[in-house]
Amino acid sequence: MAALLAIAALSRRFGGLVAVDRVDLDILPGIVHGLIGPNGAGKTTALNLISGHLATSSGRITFADKDITRLTSERRAAAGIRRTFQNLKLFRDMSVIENVMVGLHTQSRCDVFRSLLRTPFQRREEAEIRRRAREALDFVGLADAAGQMAGSLPYGHQRLLEIARACVAQPRLLLLDEPAAGLSGGESRRLIDLIRSIRSTGMTILLVEHHMDVVMATCDRITVLNYGRRLADGSPAEIRRHPEVIKAYLGKGTADLRARRAQPGEAIRAAS
Repeated sequence: MAALLAIAALSRRFGGLVAVDRVDLDILPGIVHGLIGPNGAGKTTALNLISGHLATSSGRITFADKDITRLTSERRAAAGIRRTFQNLKLFRDMSVIENVMVGLHTQSRCDVFRSLLRTPFQRREEAEIRRRAREALDFVGLADAAGQMAGSLPYGHQRLLEIARACVAQPRLLLLDEPAAGLSGGESRRLIDLIRSIRSTGMTILLVEHHMDVVMATCDRITVLNYGRRLADGSPAEIRRHPEVIKAYLGKGTADLRARRAQPGEAIRAAS
């Protein structure tokens, strides 16, 4: 099966610091692919390169068989790549449903003239956008909060709102940057169910996450970064028992690895 997203020798340098170092990564369509690693491993930088929020220093990014390495973030969004952010980027003084409607801006066909005159075409399009936004809110469980101000929502619901805004345009690739950050145990379990529901629609997901319970419960495949380089790639079961992955998370020697080998997944979870 051909990869939906193919990354070849991707690098990003900030002066003398190499944040992402010649990383190769293939994301197959219709799966949840985890991208994990210790703090500073280059995970969010990689997401920023894929989404176009950072320019590459070298390497190539191919999406749906097209080279998108030099495309702007707006053109990548229009092509079918949407994302959430580690630090929430909501319009706090806009309503919940208005925040989601923003996610459809690249699909609007109305020009300024039609919008100012409130033409029948513009009114029909706005009604359709609002309908799709309500469906997205219902999908993440926020339908009852549609009229509230986004800034008034509890933190966990703001996380869900950002996911709804990213999903409303039905992208081919969804980039989730630490969606479980700051969530309680119950909220994390609901997030797991939501990620599985998104996957069931056929959407491909690239998940950056520190919470190993979320990663192991949702991902079909996992890539591990360490110091900007790819350390390992495999199924969740393979990653759980990979000695170098355990060592990178624990920062311990082989003697300690042998002592913990009976429960490698627990070792990773504790260190994260």
